[in-house]
Amino acid sequence: MFGWMFPAILIGSGLVIATIFTSLAAFRFGAPLLLIFLGVGLLVGEDGLGLRFQDARSAYFFGSLALAVILFDSGFGTKLRSFRQAAAPAITLATVGVLLTAGLVGVGARYLFDLPWPEAFLLGAIVSSTDAAAVFFLLRSGGIRIKEQIRSTLEIESGSNDPMAIFLTIALVELVRSGQFGGAVPEMVLAFIRQMGLGLAIGFLGGHLIVHIVNRLRLEGGLYPIVVLSAALFFFAFAGLLGGSGFLAAYIAGLVAGNKAMRGAIALRRFQDGITWLAQIVMFLLLGLLATPSQFSAIALPSIALALFLTLVGRPLAVWLCLVPFRYDRQETTFVAWVGLRGAVSILLAIIPLIGGVANAQLYFNAAFIIVLTSLVVQGWTIAPVARWLDIRMPPRLGPVERIELELPGTAHHELIVYRVVAGSPVVEGERLPRWARPSLVIRDGQSMRYQYAGRLQPGDYVYMFIAPRNARLLDRLFASPGELAGDDGDFFGAFALDPHKSLADLKSAYGIKLPRGTNLETSLRDFMTARLGGTAEIGDRVACGPVDLIVREMNMDGEIIGVGLALEKDPEPEAGAGHLGQWIVTLLEKLGIRSRKI
Repeated sequence: MFGWMFPAILIGSGLVIATIFTSLAAFRFGAPLLLIFLGVGLLVGEDGLGLRFQDARSAYFFGSLALAVILFDSGFGTKLRSFRQAAAPAITLATVGVLLTAGLVGVGARYLFDLPWPEAFLLGAIVSSTDAAAVFFLLRSGGIRIKEQIRSTLEIESGSNDPMAIFLTIALVELVRSGQFGGAVPEMVLAFIRQMGLGLAIGFLGGHLIVHIVNRLRLEGGLYPIVVLSAALFFFAFAGLLGGSGFLAAYIAGLVAGNKAMRGAIALRRFQDGITWLAQIVMFLLLGLLATPSQFSAIALPSIALALFLTLVGRPLAVWLCLVPFRYDRQETTFVAWVGLRGAVSILLAIIPLIGGVANAQLYFNAAFIIVLTSLVVQGWTIAPVARWLDIRMPPRLGPVERIELELPGTAHHELIVYRVVAGSPVVEGERLPRWARPSLVIRDGQSMRYQYAGRLQPGDYVYMFIAPRNARLLDRLFASPGELAGDDGDFFGAFALDPHKSLADLKSAYGIKLPRGTNLETSLRDFMTARLGGTAEIGDRVACGPVDLIVREMNMDGEIIGVGLALEKDPEPEAGAGHLGQWIVTLLEKLGIRSRKI
């Protein structure tokens, strides 16, 4: 009677295990893991090992569920401080940028596929959004260290642009099915406002309710992550049921909850990390199984051409137009444009025409699949080299630190943190621990001893101490390896170190800098930079000051600037405008090894 059950479980669990083992090879060759997940699904599918899966509705259901989990975790891991700093450009990219990308790609699809305009724009909408899973993985797990504002812009954009793409896709599917385009724009605008408004409101309320419920309930420790995840899915479904954007609600709920003090937060983050990995694997496997690669050959060339148009023209032009008001320099804008990976979301959206019975639905799905594969290969494999070529990577300020956080019951103000001592670190060289660290235990060669009797710390020791979470990064410097400790990088952090308490008058006197009229010369460098950065600063942020740049080198645990670097003027940046766009495109081509010939 249930003879199908065990084979189904066997195949499903075996695929997940095979995908995880295959990912080990991806790390060795630098391949994007999400490309591996998708490839495993293709390998065992209908044209591979013969596993047949053609249930588009089930794929969309489980894919949407997985995407909601990923978006909630994406919001949960985004610091509110970073969100405030990058919210304006990121949200502009997530709304206006998606609309512009859909329009530009629609123009390309119109001529490459010879589609009517509504259907061409539908294909553009399907591939208009960047993929949160791909972007978050490559930026957070790929070891790419870039400026916090750029990272936050990309992460917030990828986490918040799905609702716009989903709205455009569903609206265009309805238009194509009905064939009635007159007066559709006002209705689409009203529907968009309703979906986004409800998504924002329900997500905001849901995030606060999640924190309130978790902090009031007394449950077994293992139940807190289940309550939080179930509540996130509840608000995702509730928003969708009311006609709002469930995906936006899930992201906002995660953003609100992740920035509040919550019981069991450390265990929750570990649980969500694992469940998000599972969601990504399942989503990419199902979408890979749903595809039929033997059908790709008929549209492979125009699909690859459209993918390259999207990567080299559509996305860069949309990004440039969106970021012009936000004073991003040419290198930063180019990198944001390049990290526009397409992933599972585009394939998921391509299922909607299949479910809706739209003409050419299979073409949309196959074209979107090829575009995603091209994006993961071309962009996913080159993000680190492009960051290096554009010279926007931040040099490491700390060496590797091995740290384990253990949450203490009954309080959210202190944590038990365990450090593993590495050779050559400051604590090995005799640097004393601050009193507030409260070291309580040292484990050496498997033997435990009180810190007072351990003597000088030795490589391989494990040190247990009670600290407030906000002080952890100060201790990181004491336990970091020596090879990468806070060494100055003149190109990035400036050739000269300045006292942040010095005034602009001191800077003008020492370096002969001409400052704009009306500048208060009595303002300290710290206050001047903080004000110019909108009240929040991150290490690596730059502020133009006449012919030089002032750079944030160090910050204390309260977020105040305690170290400033000065970089001398390099080649002047072109002014924003058509010349700036032309120079920016030339820079992108040169970085990719494409140089113009002299005439």
